Amino acid sequence: MSTRRLLADAETAVVRGAVTTASSPREGKHMNPQADDVRAFEAHAADTDLNDLHARLAAARLPEAETVQCAAPDPRRWDQGVPLADLVDVVNYWRTEYNWRSFEARLNQVGQFRTTVDDLEIHFLHRRSARADATPLILTHGWPGSIAEFTHVVDELAEPASTDAPAFHVVVPSLPGFGYSGKPATTGWGTERIAAAWVQLMGRLGYSKFVAHGGDWGGVITTILGGRFPEHVLGIHTTFAQAPPGLTTDGLTAAERTWTEETRAFWRDRAAYAKQQATRPQTIGYSLVDSPVGLLAWILDKFAEWTDTEDSPFETIPRDRVLDNVTLYWLTRTGASSARIYHESHNSLDPGLRVDVPSAITMYPRDIEKYPRAWAQERYRQIVRWRAPDTGGHFPSLEVPEYFVKDLQEGLAAVLAANPARK
Repeated sequence: MSTRRLLADAETAVVRGAVTTASSPREGKHMNPQADDVRAFEAHAADTDLNDLHARLAAARLPEAETVQCAAPDPRRWDQGVPLADLVDVVNYWRTEYNWRSFEARLNQVGQFRTTVDDLEIHFLHRRSARADATPLILTHGWPGSIAEFTHVVDELAEPASTDAPAFHVVVPSLPGFGYSGKPATTGWGTERIAAAWVQLMGRLGYSKFVAHGGDWGGVITTILGGRFPEHVLGIHTTFAQAPPGLTTDGLTAAERTWTEETRAFWRDRAAYAKQQATRPQTIGYSLVDSPVGLLAWILDKFAEWTDTEDSPFETIPRDRVLDNVTLYWLTRTGASSARIYHESHNSLDPGLRVDVPSAITMYPRDIEKYPRAWAQERYRQIVRWRAPDTGGHFPSLEVPEYFVKDLQEGLAAVLAANPARK
């Protein structure tokens, strides 16, 4: 399906579903026939699947230890990938102590749904606020993340402790091929198509106008939402504001030049995973779907390298949070299907795309891509809030959750204040 056709379909769906943003799916269904397709969903893994996972972990064949000789804590221990001792420790914890049922209950507590958009099943969390002034908000994750990045922050976003903070009706979809969403059977599900699907999804829930946040692939999708659908997107907040290509470093500060050098070094020296998934996702997919230890190592490597820590990602992220994410990939057998987003979308962001809606941007110091504000302004034409905190990496909702929530609330408050079409 062409992007033009998909954008048109998204527009039609939103027009059909245009109701007030205070409507619930049940309230809006009579105004929008497609709302009948929104179905409640509960996660419940079969005991046989959990037993199989434990058996595979117990029978894992592991390689010899890495040849890097460093005592912990030392980031150089990870120079060849996940250290054997660290992996063994996490595997043992995963097999003997980790409780998937606890995370499963949390998903069901937040509220899960599925609906069919563009012939694909889309799974999403939906946490409505009791506040009459709440604004619809869609949060989009990336890879190797999932909805597990947001389950612990949705309550504070929907029902903030401070009455001065904005409240949101929070929608957290699983990307196509991720989690409990459907797995595309054909090519074509790139970021443009996903963004258009998100507009259909929000319209189906009765949210004809909304704000959006995302990082990683979610940041790309959020940028596309702001750029392609300004009549529906009131504004955006992102931690992944990619600048257009070909910009000069002239006039940048020393710190900003360092950002650009670090970003170039990342893509030059540390992006083999992206090249693999962009060119041969099926090949790596066999290992990711067949071996829980292989899946854990593939994902844990990125949590270690991309977090603001000195050695282990568990310095800031609890093991259970990482294992919630990894186990979700495992039980849904999405190691291959999730990797295909790279095949569909790697380096595909339209270099000419401009975002005119109000934008709030936060650049965390240990993220993998960081762009100077002067560069970002070439794409995001109305930056109403810019932050560069002292701590945090690629997974801020997990690394610095309290700061993340406050930053998101304040950023979106600035976005809404700057958009006269918010009502």
